[in-house]
Amino acid sequence: MNHVPAQGTPMNGAEMAVLRSRLDGIVRKMSNTLLRTGRSGVLNRARDFSCCLLTRDGDLLSAADSLPIHVLSGPDLMARSVAHFHPDQRAGDAFLHNSPYHGCSHPADLTVIAPVMDEAGNHRFTVLAKAHQADIGNSQPTTYMAEARDVYHEGALIFPAVQVQRGWQDIDDIIRMCEMRIRVPHQWHGDYLSTVGAVRIGEKALTQLASEIGWDRIEAFSGQWFDYSETLMAEAIGKLPAGSVTGSSIHDPFPGLPAEGIRIQARIDVDPVGGRIAVDLTDNPDCLPCGMNLSEACARTAAMIGVFNSIDHRVPKNAGSFRRIEVALREGCIAGIPIHPFSCSAATTNIADRVANSVQTGLAGLGEGIGMAEVGSVIAPSAGVVSGIDPRSGQPFVNQMFLAMSGGAASPASDAWWTIGHVGNAGLCCIDGVELAELSQPIVVHARGFLPDTEGAGTNTGAPSTIVEFGPLGSDIDIGYLSDGHCNPPMGVRGGGSGGGADQYLIDRDGTRGALDACAQVRIREGERIIAISCGGGGYGPPAGRPADRVAEDVAGGLITAARALAVYGVALSPDGTVAAAVTARARGAMA
Repeated sequence: MNHVPAQGTPMNGAEMAVLRSRLDGIVRKMSNTLLRTGRSGVLNRARDFSCCLLTRDGDLLSAADSLPIHVLSGPDLMARSVAHFHPDQRAGDAFLHNSPYHGCSHPADLTVIAPVMDEAGNHRFTVLAKAHQADIGNSQPTTYMAEARDVYHEGALIFPAVQVQRGWQDIDDIIRMCEMRIRVPHQWHGDYLSTVGAVRIGEKALTQLASEIGWDRIEAFSGQWFDYSETLMAEAIGKLPAGSVTGSSIHDPFPGLPAEGIRIQARIDVDPVGGRIAVDLTDNPDCLPCGMNLSEACARTAAMIGVFNSIDHRVPKNAGSFRRIEVALREGCIAGIPIHPFSCSAATTNIADRVANSVQTGLAGLGEGIGMAEVGSVIAPSAGVVSGIDPRSGQPFVNQMFLAMSGGAASPASDAWWTIGHVGNAGLCCIDGVELAELSQPIVVHARGFLPDTEGAGTNTGAPSTIVEFGPLGSDIDIGYLSDGHCNPPMGVRGGGSGGGADQYLIDRDGTRGALDACAQVRIREGERIIAISCGGGGYGPPAGRPADRVAEDVAGGLITAARALAVYGVALSPDGTVAAAVTARARGAMA
């Protein structure tokens, strides 16, 4: 028989660790359900989804292996909006939510939220599953519509905490609405069922845990876990120097943005004695007539990502540690709280990336060993939304591809994780296998790799750019993308260099190569090809501080050329690839 401690007894470290693992395991069961049953490639290959457990008040308890941009803030806001619109929730209820004006990240992240009730019908916890959609009914076949003048031009189906299940059964009216508007209804319905399934798996598993140890014991753990996490966060902040810094990051010119692009800045105040960090995003431009405006969830989350990227990674990410971060936002600001009907179509990526980068590069200004370089921007055509008519079936298809993305930034402790994707993704989305990508849509991938000499040079190096060449097979295809980072590639910090910038080209049937716009919906005709170059990532620390033998390894591995090794890192190589010590010493001496 299991021993269940008295409900009021504080848990020891072992009990805390076991319960944390059990709750994280529930979230991973939910995620595994989405991965294995999702119908679109966005879910079953790219893994662009997140799951989490919340308290009944909406506080984040566990979000194991979820995308940061999806969950640090947003689930709390969504759960509270459900409670506002539906104060009398019951067992078997579920709610469809994707409104960026009521707590969701952006309309493409269709979310299912359900209360978890005890035997007496009391609301104990909340389970949430968020799944990015290949098509959400936009006026164009893409879920990232940067040029949308407003939410009406965007055209997405938006559900502000709408009830979609009662008594564990679908409310068919809602399902029919979606199937009539979405271009790939069969695919969408499969993904919806997968998301609901994930929520119900979480509900069942949490109820089973409660039957073992009691609901009160899980709630007691939640409070103790939040307090412990807050303590760790305060200790991590306490290791930083006190100070006030301002970081900034510039987004390239896009439709609806100024001709010179847009500078996003964050003021960060660090109080190590009080164990608090405050991020102020209020000194940024107003909302603009485009799809680049941030939702409140993404503005808060992006600032928090920049903070967490700059401190001890072992601090848990939950409502307890969040108590030590204050994010100041302004209503009607492009990096704040949006006002309807401004569009938030691309809220999870472009401007959000610039917010997170401004925070982590700003913190790097406090001193050595702090902060992080800029993570590369998105979304190159290699990660764009592809659509058309599949000649093999005669049916329409819409899917976001993840053929390649790098972008990883260097940190004080290590070189970049190359395939981070973008700062809000944190490397948790998966890159498509070439064969599966070709099986799933009518394309041929002609080449894929990393570009040499595009890493952010530094003592620790950023990721190199990726390059992909692909084209349609048997029919024309459309590609929607919003490729930031050509004019403003990812910056290094503390003397580190910039990473490679983004670019894209169209190769005509006669082999002519022409540049493509940074943000566009482009038709690629059969016989044509597109070349997509993604951003690399910034470097950390001066390149001359990189150990010479590691530079030699980078040359041997094809990351950089011998000419770059000498010119940028001050490392000369002998014909056999070993370090020419005397020449290197002179070259580095001249750099000092």
